[in-house]
Amino acid sequence: MIIIIIGTVASSFLGFRADLIKILIQKNHIVYAFTSEYTNAELEKIKLLGAIPVTYEQKRGGLNPLVDVISTYLLTNKIKAIAPDLVFSYFSKPVIFGTLAARWAKVPKVIGMLEGLGYTFTKQPKGLIKRTQLIKQIQIALYRISLPRLDTLIFLNPDDPNDLLEEYSIKVRKVEILGGIGLNLDDYSYSNNYPKNPVFIFIARLLAEKGIHDYIAAAKIVKKIYPQARFVVLGAIDKVALGALTEVELRQVIKASIIEYPGHVNNVSDWITKSSVFVLPSYYREGVPRSTQEAMAIGRPIITTDVPGCRETVIDGVNGFLVEKWNPKALAEKMIYFIEHPEQIKEMGDESYKLAQEKFDADKVNKRLINMLGL
Repeated sequence: MIIIIIGTVASSFLGFRADLIKILIQKNHIVYAFTSEYTNAELEKIKLLGAIPVTYEQKRGGLNPLVDVISTYLLTNKIKAIAPDLVFSYFSKPVIFGTLAARWAKVPKVIGMLEGLGYTFTKQPKGLIKRTQLIKQIQIALYRISLPRLDTLIFLNPDDPNDLLEEYSIKVRKVEILGGIGLNLDDYSYSNNYPKNPVFIFIARLLAEKGIHDYIAAAKIVKKIYPQARFVVLGAIDKVALGALTEVELRQVIKASIIEYPGHVNNVSDWITKSSVFVLPSYYREGVPRSTQEAMAIGRPIITTDVPGCRETVIDGVNGFLVEKWNPKALAEKMIYFIEHPEQIKEMGDESYKLAQEKFDADKVNKRLINMLGL
């Protein structure tokens, strides 16, 4: 079959779709990878996977109706020229406009996947600002137009279809729940060697929605009781996002020895291996956090929030703990539990490893995905 996969950034094909593309190529399908943000080096790497890269115009951010209509028209023509048997799109804008373009191009089968509901569906402590509320309403209107035209809509967790389709009365033909995108587990070696003094690690962009402020607040609480505890942060500063940790705030907590921040690193898995417990107090509407899956594969217990996506990674009290969002005190209590019960680090870490093998093995996940695609 001729298959078009529509994404946005080329790096997502390389980081999250490489194994899927390889399997499709092995099955003798012809795969086109549509990307709107790319470098020439990334396009060459996509070719090495066996796919044919195709570039198209679309901005991830912003909702300019005229620009989006023109982009969708041009995308329709590119799809028509290839005449695929299947178009599979992922991420919000490709699902919306890729679906419309595929239908206008008379593609026989069109499938979309939403990997989380994103920022506009993320509840904020003080509510959504008016601009975000407007964008959300536009997005919902576009979903009402596009999603019913899909043959199948895939979600990663069971909360998202409830909070999108049922909440806003959007009818779709068929819904599937995939679970996490999964990992190539060979890239994440299990380790049961733990630091003598407990090391907690946070890996995400330093956004309020990812829980960085709650992580730091909890670290301060724990440090007052157990000053030997260490708190590592890996992630980039976002200078634009509302409520993100600022450079000034970051320097202050580093200077006060609250956290350790090594800056940009290429060996994330090594840092996880050198830690005791993975912590992600996120309230962002993502599918299933990849960083948490990585920590589980290495054998680390998890402390995360009881919110959609995050809760898919923890069986409370088995491989870690689920805590209430926006509650640094509850977060600190669970951190202190691991300090006072160090034997639970290995015990729950082993359970995380088992869960990763069962739920997040990319080979198993891709087989489920290929079955959902009808290939």
